[in-house]
Amino acid sequence: MTTSPVHPVDEVPPVRQLAAFGLQHVLAMYAGAVAVPLIVGGAMKLSPADLAYLITADLLVCGIATLIQCVGFWRFGVRLPIMQGCTFAAVSPMVLIGTTGGGLPAIYGSVIVAGLAIVLLAPVFGRLLRFFPPLVTGTVILIIGVSLLPVAGNWAAGGAGSPDFGEPKNLALAGFVLAVVLGVQRFAPAFLSRIAVLIGIAVGLAVAIPFDFTDFGGVGDADWLGISTPFHFGAPTFEASAIISMLVVALVTMTETTGDLIAVGEMTGRKVEPRSLSDGLRADGLSTVLGGVFNTFPYTAYAQNVGLVGMTRVRSRWVVATAGAILVLLGLLPKLGAVVAAIPAPVLGGAGLVMFGTVAASGVRTLAQVDFKDNHNLTVVAVSVAVGVLPVGVPTVYAKFPDWFQTVMNSGISAGCVTAIVLNLLFNHLPSKGGSVAPEPEGLAGGGREEGVEKSREEVV
Repeated sequence: MTTSPVHPVDEVPPVRQLAAFGLQHVLAMYAGAVAVPLIVGGAMKLSPADLAYLITADLLVCGIATLIQCVGFWRFGVRLPIMQGCTFAAVSPMVLIGTTGGGLPAIYGSVIVAGLAIVLLAPVFGRLLRFFPPLVTGTVILIIGVSLLPVAGNWAAGGAGSPDFGEPKNLALAGFVLAVVLGVQRFAPAFLSRIAVLIGIAVGLAVAIPFDFTDFGGVGDADWLGISTPFHFGAPTFEASAIISMLVVALVTMTETTGDLIAVGEMTGRKVEPRSLSDGLRADGLSTVLGGVFNTFPYTAYAQNVGLVGMTRVRSRWVVATAGAILVLLGLLPKLGAVVAAIPAPVLGGAGLVMFGTVAASGVRTLAQVDFKDNHNLTVVAVSVAVGVLPVGVPTVYAKFPDWFQTVMNSGISAGCVTAIVLNLLFNHLPSKGGSVAPEPEGLAGGGREEGVEKSREEVV
């Protein structure tokens, strides 16, 4: 009797590999995960003890959210290797809510409502999947990668706001880590090449310590055990203006998560269907509700880790579930979290350049399957990438616009994604000047075209 082969996404590697691969994912997203509570708490002038509480609560819920997404239960979780973390799209609205009288209770009230809205809207977004042919998905994946590269650049230079930002020694350390990652990928045995990022960070940290790049002083001050209790900062309050701004954030994060889920589906060979997309978004909503209850913020899929999946070619969701378990431990053991937090930014920057570049390259690979002859597909890609990269290159470009507009358009991923969908509809679905529907090389819209979408996605993989 023959057993059916297990899909790489469902494979369970040996425990030793699970731990190494999982830790690699944690290190890839850690800086981004703790940045949101640091920014929001800093803007609200919270005490160091409250800031530390926000960070441990965030790590705990990051881990729980990742487990929900990877392992899944009932109709919650896409069951793909997806890391969850706090969304940056919510930072500006949350700072505004927190500093104009509402405080943390008003933030958490709006976050809970936004999470419930995401759960309810998930099936609607699931039905929109047919508007994501390879032309759109390739463009969105490319924009995700390009918009993340400045994050890696800031890390490599020493971390935004650091007094020695841009010092040659920072860039030299980042360059050294990059060289180690590439060297391990090229010359090491297969298993070691798959944890090239982890090895690069470990070697970079070993080099950074004697040159005073890092300070482990915070480790001694951190508690051994920290447990987040619901509504630690008081019962949530529900203010209309706060809720409206957070609902706009919810739509942005759903758009971003959709792009990330499709990207991972392409990379792992398990394409995202309307039902699985709804399940993934529903998990986002549940995690966001948990965030509001356990003193943290809205959650979304982390694009940083999409790059790591593409680069290492380790497709098992159980690896990322292990990373979620590590995050739960870090959330319960603040001293461990303080050790990880001591890794200097340039070390993460060197690794980030490879990972985020891999996301962009994956987008190019998807676009290579698109037909660009005798149609307007090149225009769709060109304008979408331009709109998506605009707020990345010129962060203040929309500073004079209303807050809701900034929330949508300041995220290069959501701006580029919306543009790609609209232009694809305009050029490939609306009737042309002659009255007939424009050619649809990527097979979309009407029922008879669906097979074209499925086939082209499989070909991409």
